[in-house]
Amino acid sequence: FTDIEGSTERWEQDRTTMAAAVDRHLALLHQAVETYGGVPFKVVGDAVQAAFPAAPQAVATALAAQRALLVEDWGALGPLRVRMALHAGEAEPDDRGDSRAPAINRLSQLLSTGHGGQVLLSQAVQLLARDALPEGCSLGDLGEHRLRDLLEPERVFQLVHPDLPGDFP
Repeated sequence: FTDIEGSTERWEQDRTTMAAAVDRHLALLHQAVETYGGVPFKVVGDAVQAAFPAAPQAVATALAAQRALLVEDWGALGPLRVRMALHAGEAEPDDRGDSRAPAINRLSQLLSTGHGGQVLLSQAVQLLARDALPEGCSLGDLGEHRLRDLLEPERVFQLVHPDLPGDFP
């Protein structure tokens, strides 16, 4: 899952410029998702939801997407800071393409704790991807966190790479 940090305020300030920026943002994300064999299955406003056959592909996609977003010239709008969260679990889409499953709920809550430019991984993704990380990547252990509305805490990891921002509140 992804989400642009502070997008509502930017929409209020300049709808035309933000619409063009979101279109470019979506194109960059879709290109990264498709490059690594993922399937974008839902866009909600400026948030993208995609599924992958394996966790390492999702991690590689997040790195590629963040790199593309960071080098893009966003003009007067300034940089778009996109938070990303990765979780592994089963979720079957319904007739409308919506998925209702505990894995989706956990992922949504994980995303809500992130900051623009940050890529968060659940422990499930960390276990599945840690031995197949993209070159130059490591995972920072952020400890256990109580995510809103979830009964059990989640151990959270951050994707670390020299090209990505690393310091967040």
